[in-house]
Amino acid sequence: MKKALIGLALVLTACTEMSAGPAVSRADTVRQATVWGRGWTVTQPVPGLFKAVRDDNDLDPFGPPARLRTHQAIRAFHAATGCKAIYSTMYQTISGEFFTQLDCP
Repeated sequence: MKKALIGLALVLTACTEMSAGPAVSRADTVRQATVWGRGWTVTQPVPGLFKAVRDDNDLDPFGPPARLRTHQAIRAFHAATGCKAIYSTMYQTISGEFFTQLDCP
């Protein structure tokens, strides 16, 4: 009986160690890019998909002139990674985050 309890404890300890391993995710590589005077943060949340978010710069009214965010996002992906964004896979969420796949030579 004693050996069975020790064996059960070892099995449970091994299971908790195994489940903790996949729960720890890899750290995203964060790259900063500046496009037309505005700061962008580019990350890769999942393999094959990149995300770009424009910094709000504390809503500075005296910042650089306004440009379309889609064009800024395309340039931010290129400046941060050196790869071109595939426009047909690009989409924007309601919070202003851009997601796309990249074409790297």
